[in-house]
Formats: sequence, C-alpha cells, structure tokens
Amino acid sequence: MSRTTRDRIWDAVPLRSPDRNGDAPLGESHPLDLGHLDAATEAQVIARLTSRGFDAWSEAASRVGHCAKPIRLHGTSQTVDRRTGEVLSSFSSADSPLGVLHVRCGNRRAADCPSCSRLYAADTFHLIRAGVTGGKGVPEAVSENPLVFATLTAPSFGLVHGTRGGRTCRPFTAKGQDRVCEHGRSTVCHARHGDEDELLGQPLCRDCYDYESHLVWQWWAPELWRRFTISARRGLAKTLMVPESRLPEHLTLQYAKVAEYQQRGIVHFHALIRLDGPKTADGFAPAPAFATAATLAQVVQQAVSGVSFDAPPLFDGDPVRTLRFGAQVDVRPIKTSRRTDDPDRELTSEQVAGYLAKYATKSAGDLVNGDNPHLRRLRATIAEVTDHIATDARAEGTPLREHPYALLGKWNRMLGFRGHFSTKSRRYSITLGRLRRARSRFQRRLTDASRQGQTLDVRDLDDLLADDLEETTLVVGQWSYAGSGWDTDGDAELAKAAAARAREYAQWKAAQRVDSSSPQGNPSRGEGQ
Repeated sequence: MSRTTRDRIWDAVPLRSPDRNGDAPLGESHPLDLGHLDAATEAQVIARLTSRGFDAWSEAASRVGHCAKPIRLHGTSQTVDRRTGEVLSSFSSADSPLGVLHVRCGNRRAADCPSCSRLYAADTFHLIRAGVTGGKGVPEAVSENPLVFATLTAPSFGLVHGTRGGRTCRPFTAKGQDRVCEHGRSTVCHARHGDEDELLGQPLCRDCYDYESHLVWQWWAPELWRRFTISARRGLAKTLMVPESRLPEHLTLQYAKVAEYQQRGIVHFHALIRLDGPKTADGFAPAPAFATAATLAQVVQQAVSGVSFDAPPLFDGDPVRTLRFGAQVDVRPIKTSRRTDDPDRELTSEQVAGYLAKYATKSAGDLVNGDNPHLRRLRATIAEVTDHIATDARAEGTPLREHPYALLGKWNRMLGFRGHFSTKSRRYSITLGRLRRARSRFQRRLTDASRQGQTLDVRDLDDLLADDLEETTLVVGQWSYAGSGWDTDGDAELAKAAAARAREYAQWKAAQRVDSSSPQGNPSRGEGQ
C-alpha cells in the first residue's frame, strides 16, 4: 500500500499512537497498520474512506470499540421508572448512525476479535485481582487469607520437543528406553529450541504419539477439574478432622481458574486457590489462624496427585482409560511464589491477575503459526473418531446423542476441549455480569454528562457496583437480529487496525505512567532532591 493511501487512512481515522519503537506518540501523522491487505480488500478500505457515509461508519465503529464482527440489530427500547412506570427515554435503531444498532460480538478470542478479547481480558483481570487484593465489592480482608497459585498439567502421550528452560531438548532416554523407537525414529534431541522454533510441541515420532488418549483426556479435562475441587475439600476436612458436610462451618475453598493451551495442543490449568473462613451472608470471611498457605498447598498437591477418572471408551473395542493430571504440578503460596515462565521474578497479585487474564483470551487457533502437522493430525483424529462413532450408531440403530462423545466433532476447532476457559467459584469475587453492568452504567452517565457539557469524575467502579442492587430504572426493548459483521472485509480490517492502534497507545500510556511513578522516571524524586 502506498504512503499516500496510508496517509489518507490515518487522516480518516484520527487516533493517537506511539511510534513503532514506543518512544513517543506521533498523533495523526502516524498511519494505521494496513500494509498486509490484498488488492481487493485495500480497494474496499479506500472506498469506505472516500464514501459520504464514512463519518457515520466511523461513529458506529467507535461506539462498539472497533469490534471486528459486531452484531446488527433492528428495534426499539424504552427506559422505564420501576416505581412509577413512567417512560424516561426511548431509543430506536433508526436513530443510529447507520440506521441499525451495532453491539459488540463479545468474542473472548484475540484471534477472532482483538477489541472484544481485550475487554474480556480486562474484565477477567479485575475479577481475578479482586479475589486477591479486594475491591469491586470484595472486602480488602481477603488479601490476608491463605492463597496459592497452582498449575495443573496434562500427562504425557508421547515424546515432544520442548524448550526445557533453554537446556538441551531431550539429551537422554529414560531408564530402559531405546534411543530409537519401533518406527526407526530417534527418541533423543540435542537441540536447544528457541521460543519461535516450529518444532516446539511436535512429537519426536507421530506414529508413537497416542492421539486418541490425548483427545480423550482433553474431552474430560473439565471433569478432572471438578473432581479435583471435590478432592481438595475432602482433604481439608480430613486435615481438620471434621466431617466433610461440616467443613463450611470452619473453612470454604474459593478459586479462579483459566485454561491455557500448551504447544502440543493440550490444555493445562492455572488457578488461584484461596482459603476463606466459615460461610457467611456476604461470602467473604477471614480465614482462621490455623489455616495457612503451606497447609493449603499441601492439600492441593495431594488432591491433584490423587484424582482420577475412568473415561468411557470411544467405541466398541476401545479400552477404558484412567485419566489423571500430569506429574508436573506447581503449587506455591502466592506471597513467595515465582512466575512459571520466569522463575527468578517475584510474583505479585497484579502479575497473577494479568497472567491469568492473558490466557483467558487465547484459543487453539492462537497456537497455529503457519503449518503445524501435529495439530492437523489431532483434528484428523477427531474427525476419524467422530465418523467411527456415527457409523457404529447407524449400524446398531442407537441414537447418536446418547453417546458420551457425540459432540466431539463440534469441538474440533478447540482440539476437543469443551470446557470454559475462565471459571471461578461462586464466592471467589465479583461476577463478570456485574462488572459489565457497571461499565454500561458508566457509559450512560458519561454520555449524559457529555451532552450536558459536564465532567464526570468517577475514579473507581465501586460506586457503580454498589448501585447494581439500587437500580431504579428498567430497560424494555424489542429487537430482531439483522446480521453479523461489517458490510465488507475492508470495513472489518479498518476496525481491527483502529483497535490495534488504540491498544498500542494505551500500552504506551501505561508504560509512561509506570516510568513517571518511579524515581528514575520522575526528576523530582531523583537524587539530591
């Protein structure tokens, strides 16, 4: 794309941004990143920029945060006073800039919608952080309760290439293992793989790798997690020498968990697990003095190693597999733990929240950078198993929906993982729903203040969260689905580029705030002052 075209794009979408080195914001002279477009999409972008309706499109896109694939709706809504029934205001999609209401797609996956995934990550960050330090309606006293950071991995289904902390990949074989597998391939690797090495996560021998057991474990991973939480509570009851039914009278176990795909295409779980005191009305009681993070870590470790599940066979003749978590389990108190990806760096509550929120927006698609034979083989195995199950069901005349793996093909894109990527216990912290309602309420107040020429000073969402139960109005609407996405691929790429530039600028601003708050970045706090 020519420099002239880029200038026109930037002039049409005035966003501020840091330069490519992150040194300083360059304002309107800096173009959006649209150099990757093909000729057809570039022509669509130019057509949008030169159209009379560009201002309306730009306003509609900004209202949804430059979502990549917004939902289009037709209809009307009215805001009604709950007490009197008086209609306070009304809205129609016809009043929208493009004559149709656009709302965010809400996709949490960064590969599908960078804008909505960023918002989801921010919500997840605040949800997780509130359970660590308090805030957002959670009392600050929870920060004194025992807390551990646990990583639960999957077992091995075959030798794969890995970084091994910068050491040699696989220089030796296990005791009694040959240096060459039965298929004639080496079982050792003396390379030191970099983070971008295409071999990472690839089996040393794809014929030796147990793909069917891999996908069975992936399918039942949520069940293993459920059984782990049950086992952990039983372990706590045993430690306290009280019946399990009476454990809530002494302790409650709370957690926030996210799933992350490893390079080999299988999930493992990162979790913050907290011990609270007896169950109360507000759900946030201080832990008793005898409950310590060391005790919690020991109970969690024992629960992980003891949990198992006998998975149903895939089809007739297939064995029953006893599923467990992998041997590599990391359970550490949060006050003294270290990041699993940087052991020499201290792990703070904010880092934990950001660490987990980042993985909550990842998907199986984020693993694929170009061609990946291992992931293709996984998907092919899922397709083969699904066809086998369907063929057996037709031959036996049994309903396919009754088979435990009937929906496996539906989750092919996610490599067989059907669980939620981000979950929490009921009383860990605030819910995503309340955070989203507070943000919506804030946006309405901000819009009203802007219309009246006033400044809205809201430093924290806590006051808006407190209003959640005191809402005196009700929004009643009638809406119909009109479609998804923008009119053209060019519109979608323009929205993605604008969202990316806004994200980079926000990151630059955050870095500037950090620098200015440090002694090195603030001259007034330097030596000799």
